Amino acid sequence: MNKTTYNIDKMDCLSEEQIVRMKLEVVPGIKSLKFEIPQRKLYVMHEGDASPITKAIDSLHFNSSLVSTRSINDEEALLFCQTDGLERKLLWQVLAINFFFFLVEIISGFISGSMGLIADSLDMLADSIIYGLALFVVGKALFQKRKIAKISGYLQMLLAIAGFVEVARRFLGYEETPNFKTMIIISVLALAGNALTLNLLQKSKNKEAHIKASTICTSTDVITNAGVIVAGILVYFTASNLPDLIIGAIVFVLVGIASYRILKL
Repeated sequence: MNKTTYNIDKMDCLSEEQIVRMKLEVVPGIKSLKFEIPQRKLYVMHEGDASPITKAIDSLHFNSSLVSTRSINDEEALLFCQTDGLERKLLWQVLAINFFFFLVEIISGFISGSMGLIADSLDMLADSIIYGLALFVVGKALFQKRKIAKISGYLQMLLAIAGFVEVARRFLGYEETPNFKTMIIISVLALAGNALTLNLLQKSKNKEAHIKASTICTSTDVITNAGVIVAGILVYFTASNLPDLIIGAIVFVLVGIASYRILKL
């Protein structure tokens, strides 16, 4: 039995962990995986050569590199396999929070006319899809998992493109300024939702390393929430929809990048 260590620089969130897991399912000989997201490290216990594993990870373009490969004894292999992944209960909780705030933000976005809120809602949807995939494809055949992942990836990509086109249309034409109060209030609530998710992940992991991982995982969402709040304040002071369009365009690009990663599976 062998243990191979990888650095994966762009694996900074639980969603990237799920993408790596799905990618490696097709590789024969893998017995167990252990992730250390704060350190951007992946440990793979496997039989045979590590080349197929390295090739699969490199195809994700997460800026990965092989650190070391060594043989391990049965005792170390048993200890390695005791590492648990996310519990189904936790996945359900995180999925419910993300999907709830997706609905809240997208409805509020259309009512208030805010592209920032609509874009942020799609970011929540992207996270929901990742956690949903981890739940609903358990026990299914590999081709079914990939089919579901492809469908979700194309859906996200289409939504991101449609959103970006709408931002461009509003930028070139005349549109009323969005309701800045709704932008700020809903973004603060979404920020609270991310804090709740972080709290659940911290309780589940109950280790300092995993607490750091959870902090890293939610950092992008928190920054996005803060961006929409700032955009709402700027809309108030400038009486212009430009700040809302800028933050919306940025988030739509991030959603597009996330969908591209899923389509690469």
